[in-house]
Amino acid sequence: MADELVSIDIADAEEGIEGVTDTDESLESVADANEGRSSVRSEADGGIVAQLRLDHPNLFLRPTIRHAPAVTVEPDYWTSVEPGRTLVFVTVYGTAFDDFETGLETDPTITDPVLVDRYPDRRVYRVTRTDRATTFTAAITGVGGRLLELSSSRDGWQVQLRFADRDRLVAFNDYCRDRGISVTVDHLRVSDDGDEGVVALTPKQQKLLTVAYEEGYFDVPRGISQDELADRLDVSKSAVSQRLRRAIGELCSATLS
Repeated sequence: MADELVSIDIADAEEGIEGVTDTDESLESVADANEGRSSVRSEADGGIVAQLRLDHPNLFLRPTIRHAPAVTVEPDYWTSVEPGRTLVFVTVYGTAFDDFETGLETDPTITDPVLVDRYPDRRVYRVTRTDRATTFTAAITGVGGRLLELSSSRDGWQVQLRFADRDRLVAFNDYCRDRGISVTVDHLRVSDDGDEGVVALTPKQQKLLTVAYEEGYFDVPRGISQDELADRLDVSKSAVSQRLRRAIGELCSATLS
């Protein structure tokens, strides 16, 4: 099932990114041009940015995420404190913290959850990842990719990744397929420094920004609140907040960098 979804989605998405298969040749040309100036191999030109949704019953924190769909979870960082023991710090946005903590109590992918900080709109937790958790972050690095964003979705995890070429994206897809992790492609684009002003907004981000702009969210005073936007789009307030932040961040990155 996962393989079928990915094959269809990647094929469809690639209609809009002509020339992706020539990325390796572009990289070689850049390397040739830079020969003699630096011994550092470059993968900075070209490449693919992929917005994916990943799901598997045993993905890290997935049982808790399904139990508390009204919150948004973003891993801050993780570290191995001893062989076989990995601590993960996550920030949880929203208000349904009781649901999130109830989910933690029975989640087989983590143990020893601790609330380490709290704010009006978010909380920070530390958990220990168990060996029952299915993971994918190491595989991203293993195939030569880079993790740009990672946050929870109603169906597991949403990730934004950059790969130097299509083969590495396919290698990551193969890794997920072999482990039963379903992959849905939301968005693909060519990563090219020459494409200034091209913004990699997902369809959901585009829809949210369109509604927010048309209804006066950016006016002073505001014509619509985040709560009203959430009701209009039938999503949680935390999802609206995070989606707005990422979309505005993409806009700033494309126009100010």
